[in-house]
Amino acid sequence: MDAGGGDVLGVVAKDAESQQRLAVLSYEQVRRLNDVMDEVVCIHGRGNFPTLEVRLRDLVSVVRGKLEADTANGGAGMKVRDIRLNGGAASHVLATESQPYNDLDLIFGVEFSSGRNYDRVKSAVLGSLFDLLPDGVSRKRITTCSLKEAYVSKMVKVNNDGDRWSLISLGNSRGYKNVELKFVDTMRRQFEFSVDSFQIILDSLLLFYNCSELPISENFYPTVVGESVYGDFQEALYHLQKKLISTRHPEEIRGGGLLKYCNLLVKNYRPARPDCIKTLQRYMCSRFFIDFPDIGQQRAKLENYLWNHFVGPEEETLKHQYLVHLHDVVEESTVCLMGHERRQTLTLINNLAWQVLCQQDQQRLMSQHQQQQQPQPPPPGTFVYGCYMYPVLSTYNYPCTCNATWMPCST
Repeated sequence: MDAGGGDVLGVVAKDAESQQRLAVLSYEQVRRLNDVMDEVVCIHGRGNFPTLEVRLRDLVSVVRGKLEADTANGGAGMKVRDIRLNGGAASHVLATESQPYNDLDLIFGVEFSSGRNYDRVKSAVLGSLFDLLPDGVSRKRITTCSLKEAYVSKMVKVNNDGDRWSLISLGNSRGYKNVELKFVDTMRRQFEFSVDSFQIILDSLLLFYNCSELPISENFYPTVVGESVYGDFQEALYHLQKKLISTRHPEEIRGGGLLKYCNLLVKNYRPARPDCIKTLQRYMCSRFFIDFPDIGQQRAKLENYLWNHFVGPEEETLKHQYLVHLHDVVEESTVCLMGHERRQTLTLINNLAWQVLCQQDQQRLMSQHQQQQQPQPPPPGTFVYGCYMYPVLSTYNYPCTCNATWMPCST
């Protein structure tokens, strides 16, 4: 009897924990979600391929249709468990204050029981892009390979113990939101910090679009459920509203978590538990250098992160401060490197910070010159310690991926 009672209590506790992860969205949150789903996204094509302009809700429906269609009809023949909005867009929907976001992250729950399913997913996405080509575009010579080169910026496949998922990123134009399509069977780690742990289940909203002719209003809107994979929805929402940094099992965070952590710092987030932050920083530094051990990889990762996450005038001004935060964290919390390796990385961050500072100063001086209409432009550098400092622009050449299919996951 005691054993049975213990089993019942365990089930009850598990159900209670599961319920803590979920919350029903308010009308205001559903309205913001509807605005996001109605947003027209631009997927820019390389070369002569046209820009695809499509509402996010329509893109989701087209991709799901391709995934679930029979293979005889050009589909993947797969079942989609659910569709979720993730990342910064989900935080924007749930937050009481405006939360800017760079990407539109979507999660499709599918099954990767066979390795062939990864290629089926890729074919379904490319088939969706083919269907979304504007009228008047000749489709005779367009192949799946050319569509991939034109519209796909990144593809990642993960298939190991506890992790079976893939990522296909559409669009790579600066200043525009990229669309990240993630197809997940199982994933051990779905978040870095509590403030980015939110997932909004879209199925009820998509069903509402299909069944209702009336628009969403305060008295007529679907029930939409959100989940925090951090564990406690209300606690994670409190962290988001108060700009607090918190996580669980920091040893599982991938190398990119260090860069995300410093991004939160520069945007005035602060640790929820200051007494534990040094341990968290050591974990993140160690994982960063495990995933990016070579100085060339570190440079490429940092330059790519700066390019993708600091877009627009307001974000651009934060670049230098961001690199200062990163330098301080690496200097204080790196315990896994030899002295010369540590100095090498710190020098890299310091040089990038100087480049950013010089570029910002150059832009400011050129702006002043244009406003004052001076006859001669000021020197394109910054005057420091009695001499002009000039930015050294990166000449790193990113490898061509024309013949590549999937990238390894290291972020």
